[in-house]
Amino acid sequence: MLKTPSPAVGVSETRAPSGLAGAPPLRIAFLSYRSDPRVGGQGVYLSQAAAALARRGHSVDILSGPPYPDVPEGVTLIKLPSLDLYNQPHNGHRALRWRHLLSWTDTAEYFGHWLGKFMEPWTFGRRAAKYLRAHRRDYDVVLDNQSLSSGLLDIERAGLPVVGVIHHPIRRDLELALAAQPEWGMRALTRQWYSFLKMQERVAPRLHEIILPSQAAANDVAACLDVDPAAMNVIHLGIDQDTFKPQPDIRRRDNRILTTASADVPLKGLKHLIEAYCALLERYPRLELVVIGKLREGPTAELLDDLNLLDRVSFIHDLSNDEMAEQYARATICVTPSLYEGFGLPAAEAMSCGAPVVVTDGGSLPEVVGDAGVVVPKGDSAALARAIGALLDDPARRADLGAAARQRARKAFSWDRAAETYEAVLRRAIARKC
Repeated sequence: MLKTPSPAVGVSETRAPSGLAGAPPLRIAFLSYRSDPRVGGQGVYLSQAAAALARRGHSVDILSGPPYPDVPEGVTLIKLPSLDLYNQPHNGHRALRWRHLLSWTDTAEYFGHWLGKFMEPWTFGRRAAKYLRAHRRDYDVVLDNQSLSSGLLDIERAGLPVVGVIHHPIRRDLELALAAQPEWGMRALTRQWYSFLKMQERVAPRLHEIILPSQAAANDVAACLDVDPAAMNVIHLGIDQDTFKPQPDIRRRDNRILTTASADVPLKGLKHLIEAYCALLERYPRLELVVIGKLREGPTAELLDDLNLLDRVSFIHDLSNDEMAEQYARATICVTPSLYEGFGLPAAEAMSCGAPVVVTDGGSLPEVVGDAGVVVPKGDSAALARAIGALLDDPARRADLGAAARQRARKAFSWDRAAETYEAVLRRAIARKC
């Protein structure tokens, strides 16, 4: 295993050695506390990473709480049910039953939720640790999809090596959420919801092997989670190139901006794109803005109402991967306005489809697009408007950027290459435990 030191923080980018094909296949428990790809990028990552590892001949069991993932061919799903309180009427506050009081995990999940805490990472970790104690002999290694739960330490004490995947430190989400909330009462509730961060910040430094999707994420993990850079392995995510690809039979529109964003998560920066879109309408009255996400009551709906844009901005959701690829193929420009990203999967998917992309300099986004996209300062609506407007006026440059984006995506974002390197990290974790 060769590790090349990074000049930024001394983090290592793992290089996969040759000869892995001759080693015996691994039995992998892939943990993910919530995994539906239609409600978050981590679910997309989980399914594609599990499929890539299975293609290499490994046995992969996904251990997941609800909402459950799409299960790829060759992968097994083991359901670890939670109380699923966010999917219950009345926000789960009436979900308690007498049987739940027989389980400390269920009881803590309910009352923690009632107090405004996000309990799922902690409770999922307890359920996963209980399951793996009973099935210790069925697995060689555990791969954790950013639960960073205290249960991982119990799993290691039981004899199973653990490799953690950290997409980005969630403290960045908390910082941006607090910055966007002027009311002290709501700031207190926000801190309460993110109280699981204390657990994650305690667990992460105790893991011996951690996988990160970008150098920017690694730099932030070193800063926020006090993780030893020697434990870090930077491995870019892959893209399903068979699905996310150019589609010559679909005509790319002349006046359509496409973005993927959770409407009221400040980190995603949708507010700034909406403001840019409002400014652009003066010059481009036929311009469309399509958001892959769900509009709910809250700040985004209020902003659209204030700007008289409720009928102009389209929100679509619950799309399959094929439907997502079709949206990328129709878009004139794909925009990622995020204030921070640990990787930026929608930007990489759009690039793979040959779409010209505009992104901010938030987190890893410049690292992802390289020279194949336009980068503007994060949180700058005017800069977004200028960049989008310049591309709307220049079809030739859009075509050049789209071709460059496709070329970069095919070269840089291969799941087969990523899975080979994942395997090297997993085998090193096993060797350390022996």
